[in-house]
Amino acid sequence: MIQLKNAEEIAKIKKSGRILYDCLMSLEDVIKPGVSTWDIDRHAHEFIVRHHAYPSCLGYCGYPNATCTSVNDVVIHGIPSKHQILKEGDIISVDICVTLDGFVSDSTRTYEVGKVSDEVHRLNVVTRESLYLGIEAAKKKNARISDIASAVFKHCFSENGYGVIRDYTGHGVGFDLHEEPEVPNYVSPMIPNPRLKPGMVIAIEPMVALGTWKIKESKTDGWTVRTADGKSACHWEHTIAITDNGVEILTEF
Repeated sequence: MIQLKNAEEIAKIKKSGRILYDCLMSLEDVIKPGVSTWDIDRHAHEFIVRHHAYPSCLGYCGYPNATCTSVNDVVIHGIPSKHQILKEGDIISVDICVTLDGFVSDSTRTYEVGKVSDEVHRLNVVTRESLYLGIEAAKKKNARISDIASAVFKHCFSENGYGVIRDYTGHGVGFDLHEEPEVPNYVSPMIPNPRLKPGMVIAIEPMVALGTWKIKESKTDGWTVRTADGKSACHWEHTIAITDNGVEILTEF
């Protein structure tokens, strides 16, 4: 069941989103060659707690850290490690969820570590563009979830030939970390396609690969998801609200 939020609840999710946005922005000064993914996670954890909030990923379904730090071919759910040291030319997607006074926001961005290849930079640019195209699609009159999915898929696959991940999707958010509805990045008749209406709060999150859309899940840690062909992947995400006055991004300021 889709849980609609009133204006006061959306405002509280937005307060959470402000902390999340500021945290992701602060990582621009942290992420550089020689830094471990553990260092990134510690910085984010301490930042969130210092702002009287809680990192929602920590302990969620047993997840061990405050952030997901996904490097190069890791699509999502990369576990921070003291032994994973970033180097020039890497990319890293940092996925963070923040709970403030019981209200949850969710956002991700992919950072380039030093100078990356033109090919990988282009992938990152296109993935980010597709996020905002998905948000624009949500603004259409009588828009449905499939309008978001179609906008992302068209830009990433049809126009640029990238692999759009299908095994994982965006989702509702706000009262909990994962709520209905699913928000895929491709169109499928097998996925519910509700109309967007005021009170819906959703996380739109294109996950896009340089090669195939197929993935492989770690049998060792039970979390890490990589591209099946070992090619790089990017991940961008915002939490948005559908309101009587239009669409509002709750994790960008």
